[in-house]
Amino acid sequence: MTTQPAIALDKLNVSFGDAHVVKDLSFTVQPGESYGIVGESGSGKSTVLRVLAGLNRDWSGEIAILGKAQPKIRDKAFHRQVQMVFQDPYGSLHPKKTVDDALAEPLTIHGIRDAEARIGRAMADVGLPPSFRFRYPHQLSGGQRQRVAIARALVLEPTILLLDEPTSALDVSIQAEVLNLLQALRQERKLTYILVSHDLAVVAHMCERLLVMQFGRGVEEMTAGTLAARAPQTAYAQQLLTASEGFKRQAAALPA
Repeated sequence: MTTQPAIALDKLNVSFGDAHVVKDLSFTVQPGESYGIVGESGSGKSTVLRVLAGLNRDWSGEIAILGKAQPKIRDKAFHRQVQMVFQDPYGSLHPKKTVDDALAEPLTIHGIRDAEARIGRAMADVGLPPSFRFRYPHQLSGGQRQRVAIARALVLEPTILLLDEPTSALDVSIQAEVLNLLQALRQERKLTYILVSHDLAVVAHMCERLLVMQFGRGVEEMTAGTLAARAPQTAYAQQLLTASEGFKRQAAALPA
């Protein structure tokens, strides 16, 4: 018996004015899978995530989440199931609202009563002590802010997390901590991830399968094993791999 995909896209198209930024994109993600989308800036990968999250309503094609066809405007039940973690922990938290405010707001919107228990669990799951609950974003480091953003996404207890470059705004020393946290959370909470990144090393670490995008199209889908073996089928995916390895060698050679 085949399981129903957690996410299925069929011939997704997105345009901004004359710019056709996502072109006939199709893929499926299985429940509990971590699926990566990689490509250069402007390849359309973050646009795909925004469409999936219901933030971009100007698209054509078909999207099904947990077997249910999705309209342009999503309902509250959708947001209980699907949450997004944004790239910039500085921009995604309100500067004048405490951690408690940030975590309580989604629960209030959805009329969820056990707020205390959920906030406590979400904070504990992302490794934030209870003393942080009434701090403001400016009192937190970048890594701590991103933990708050992840806790905010978890507080509704969704089954799918959409991760838009979740570590690219963080110091390198903190990136691995946050990625390992996301790995652990996926196991503990049985979550499904879509991770958008330009960093192939991050995707190889986090995902079982990945899609390479170029100019709005999916050019190759491969397993993490294929990526690790440096054996992409398409010239563009091979170029992307070579470029990322060259950058890492160059960075490693820089003087301290």
